[in-house]
Amino acid sequence: MNRKKFIRVVATGSVGAAAFGTEQATANAERNKAKPKKVLMKVGCQTGGTSKENLEFKARHGVYNLDGGAPKTIPGKGWDLDDSLAKKEACEKYGISLDAYHFPLTSAGIDKVEYPNIMLGKSPERDREIEILQQMIQVAGKTGIKVLNYNTTILPVLRTGKTIDPKRGNAMYSTWNYAEALKRNDPKTIAGDVSIDQMFERITYLLDRILPVAKEYKVKLANHIADPPTPVGYRGITRWNSPDVFEGIKRFAKLYDSEYHGFNFCIGSIAEGLKDPKTEIMPIIKWVGERNQLFNVHLRNIKGGWNNFQEVYPDNGDMNFLHVVRALRDVGFNGMVMPDHVPTHPDSNSGLQAFAFCYGYIKGLLQTVADEAA
Repeated sequence: MNRKKFIRVVATGSVGAAAFGTEQATANAERNKAKPKKVLMKVGCQTGGTSKENLEFKARHGVYNLDGGAPKTIPGKGWDLDDSLAKKEACEKYGISLDAYHFPLTSAGIDKVEYPNIMLGKSPERDREIEILQQMIQVAGKTGIKVLNYNTTILPVLRTGKTIDPKRGNAMYSTWNYAEALKRNDPKTIAGDVSIDQMFERITYLLDRILPVAKEYKVKLANHIADPPTPVGYRGITRWNSPDVFEGIKRFAKLYDSEYHGFNFCIGSIAEGLKDPKTEIMPIIKWVGERNQLFNVHLRNIKGGWNNFQEVYPDNGDMNFLHVVRALRDVGFNGMVMPDHVPTHPDSNSGLQAFAFCYGYIKGLLQTVADEAA
């Protein structure tokens, strides 16, 4: 082979090798980009507290992360630190991590909640209530609690009845139908008429005073949306997440740029405000997740949506929870995934049966999406 031909062949080979190398690098980059992220979330629960019986039940079903409810309350002061530490110690005996508590700002409704003046916007009474909440954050932080779950609602959780499903052993599904609710003509609460702007003013008044304490003690505050979202002015109240649930979530999320401000992200309650939960839930997960405001997740499925739904088992609702858990994985969610509302039935221990089913279902989903990332 003469010198010119040899150089030509070598050059051609070099170009080919370079081209192959570029193609290979591109293919590798695409594979790396497409490879699922590591699963950081874990199955958890918020029921049963820290009794021996409940902790053994949780451990038997592979639930090693827990919202322990709340410590004992010292009247006029707040939570009992010694009791909180005892709860943590009780969990540790079973290898369970006590990750969260519930603030006494619940979804029971303004007539029954322990500290009503915060959402009534009534001063100076609400200032004293907020001082108690500040003390509770301090106790949580000293106990190593990572998250406090809470509600900012006036109306309670709203339902109109039960729907029996003979195909699931006559399981009873908690049901909300807005048209039926209007027929009942339920009265306004002691709060009277409250607009969405007034709701946000009261929420902001609260958070302005407790978020700095949460930051100091490194405790995340996780708000649960009102359940269900409702039309404007229902029983005098426009809920902060209504009537457009996604816009309400965005407005709440943007109130503060803080790693301690976010959501007890109840997928079921959010779906209740959507017309097509199966598709509409996905961009909401992505938006909140990319802002790192997913602190806790309730994995609850429904049939139906806005103004008409039933709460069902995780496997027979309108949302595909495999897709949902993949989405949670892909935004790097690292908290607890837990059942909260479950179907009931006439047998004894129906609640425990349903929770056991949910734990196994969630663990199976987590293992599936973990294997995809292996």
